[in-house]
Amino acid sequence: MMTTIRQKPNDNPLPTIYIQSVQRECQHINDEGRWVTSLISDSGLRLSEATGLHKDDVKLDHKHPHIVLRAHSWRRLKTMGSERIVPLVGSALWAVRLAHQSSATGFLFPRYCDENDCKSNSASAALNKWLSPRVPNGCVIHSFRHSFRDRLRAVECSQEITDR
Repeated sequence: MMTTIRQKPNDNPLPTIYIQSVQRECQHINDEGRWVTSLISDSGLRLSEATGLHKDDVKLDHKHPHIVLRAHSWRRLKTMGSERIVPLVGSALWAVRLAHQSSATGFLFPRYCDENDCKSNSASAALNKWLSPRVPNGCVIHSFRHSFRDRLRAVECSQEITDR
């Protein structure tokens, strides 16, 4: 088993048992915050990438459902290489389907985003508060991203694909 060393105190990956437990609880609670959490847990998206999604970014009717991640006026991307196609599977697909059906606006998560602003900081605070008693110390919403990379590495996914 490979252990990844993190530089930041709250950047620890989540063990799979916690990911699965959180995903089950997200499906039980079934609200916008849990949809964001589920999306991140099975996609590797950054929180701001997830909260800033527009319905037009989502391709659910495709043979392989996915997100076309691109910059928008309300949410920039961290790097030029952050533009990518993100497959939707598992909890991520479940969450995006529900969010897409439920949103009365063009935004996937209107609680956290509108045409003027992406409120990823308030999403982070709310989701981390909810997650705190459910995950090990040092784990936060961003931990899902590190865990996703570790999960890809565990199935011997190429570094090139993992980096995308």
